[in-house]
Amino acid sequence: MVVFACRDAADRERRGCQPLPAGLLVIDRDQVRRLGAGAAAREAVRYLTRDGGPGYGFWIHLDADVLDETIMQAVDDPRPDGLAWDELLSALSIAVRSGRAVGLQVAIYNPDIDAGGSNGRGLAATVRQALAASADA
Repeated sequence: MVVFACRDAADRERRGCQPLPAGLLVIDRDQVRRLGAGAAAREAVRYLTRDGGPGYGFWIHLDADVLDETIMQAVDDPRPDGLAWDELLSALSIAVRSGRAVGLQVAIYNPDIDAGGSNGRGLAATVRQALAASADA
């Protein structure tokens, strides 16, 4: 399993989050920025599809609060320094184009606090673009 673009360990600890289990590949937001979203996503896919890995593919679970608070306020914990739409698009496209993604779910987005619907439209458009790009590959 891979945890991608999560808050760094110090931030998670400061906020009282449980530590991540051992045995996960953790690519936190700082690493995503340092490597670039595409390179970080390729590393995640390599890990998930490695010899001796699960072998049956992987499931993509997208929490909307991974996005920066300037573009995604419709979550219970909007935070600064999250991913931009283009970073999410790059990561999702690479994961889906791998041919090993077996499903995708989107969580945390709350339409009740998205008065104009712009956050949801941005999220839906980005997921749609990632899926369309993978269909063209």
